[in-house]
Amino acid sequence: MLLGLLPYVIITIVVVVVIVFVAVALTRYFLSGEKGKKRQKQKKVKVKDRNRIIRDTNRRLAQNPKDPEALLSLAELYYTENIFDKSLSYYSMLMGLCGGNSEINEFDVTLRYGLSALKLGNLDDAYKSLMYARTLEENNFELCYHLGYLEFARKEFEKAVLLLRKAGQMEPEDVQTVRLLGHSYFKNGQYNEAAEELRKAVDFEPNDKESLFVLAQCHYEQGKNDRALNIFSHLRLDSSIGPKAALFAGTIHLNERDYPKAIMDFEIGLKHKDVRPEVALELKYRLAAAYIKQSEMNRALTLLEEVYALKPDYKDVGKLIGYYRELLTNKELQVFLLAPPSEFLTLCRRIATNYFEAGKTKLINITLNKSEYADILAEVHTRRWEDLIMFRFIRTNGVVGELVVRDFYTVCKENRAGRGFCITPGEFTEGAKLFVEARLIDLIDKTEILKLFKRIAVNTRG
Repeated sequence: MLLGLLPYVIITIVVVVVIVFVAVALTRYFLSGEKGKKRQKQKKVKVKDRNRIIRDTNRRLAQNPKDPEALLSLAELYYTENIFDKSLSYYSMLMGLCGGNSEINEFDVTLRYGLSALKLGNLDDAYKSLMYARTLEENNFELCYHLGYLEFARKEFEKAVLLLRKAGQMEPEDVQTVRLLGHSYFKNGQYNEAAEELRKAVDFEPNDKESLFVLAQCHYEQGKNDRALNIFSHLRLDSSIGPKAALFAGTIHLNERDYPKAIMDFEIGLKHKDVRPEVALELKYRLAAAYIKQSEMNRALTLLEEVYALKPDYKDVGKLIGYYRELLTNKELQVFLLAPPSEFLTLCRRIATNYFEAGKTKLINITLNKSEYADILAEVHTRRWEDLIMFRFIRTNGVVGELVVRDFYTVCKENRAGRGFCITPGEFTEGAKLFVEARLIDLIDKTEILKLFKRIAVNTRG
């Protein structure tokens, strides 16, 4: 009997399954239809004539000035139309109603108020509002990005990095977030991280020359001069960043003692039409330094005088002008400070040989240290005494400190010199002078060396 009922049971089960399937399908259809109607309705609201929205909401506000729906409709309308002064006003009203109306989304209203203030340039109000919004919700991309932007503007770069990194985790492909995070890392001194983000930003936007320039600065700070120079050289001709890029490129070449290329870089920077005054001053100042290294003092002096005319207190330009004017009138001083090592050593030999007029001097040993100073050991014989004398000639017009003099004293002892003469066209610090008071070392500064130059010039002519 059971076997006879089996076909009917199977048919019944199949019928039930079919009915359930149809019911589910119909339910989904009607639900999707309802959603479609809702989407259509929302779409109609978005494209509805704005004048009608304003008219309807104003009518509602006339009856109830605190109608939250009407205020929100106007706030959102003006926000989407970028009329931020009006959206700010309506969001401000809504913020005042949040405490007594739980249906108002306090986070959204506070966020939009802050963003409206930001768009209007009211950075303090924007910052306060966004900071409060963060107490309501932290994991919001718009909030993290714009608050990071404000921290960057406030020069709170460490805080900016934390916020923008969080925004980047939520939206990894957002170009502006990647870009600003790279710039924040750079300002915070995190050059490795900055370079990584800035490379991404440049990949996203190859024409983002500002990010490319900062990327080059990262390489420069990391000591990767070849990479930095490649980018700076590429950017030298850009109308906006070109002068600064040329300044960096020239500085790298100047530090590497490639003076012709440095001169070319600085001159390219100065050829731009719109050069910021502070950049133009530094370009001229460093171009003058490059010309001096090439022994073109007339050109250098002209540039320094131009800088002085624009800003008399710029760095040490006034002092340099007086110094190089004097150099132009003193050939020996030029040779001592600026000539190639071979000419410098020739002059040092002449000074050492003629230092003791009443004696006979034999030069025993001459050493040159990176063109910074030369040491000469001499054997001097006079009628009254004979001794080993050590000379140190220091190529600087600046200040010579105690450490240099101490080192010279050590060299004198190693060579068993009975007396030492430390000679420079610059000056000695008080510490250096105190150190030699009880030691057989004479310090010859600018005043004395100029007298030496005159004397050896006379002896040479004689």
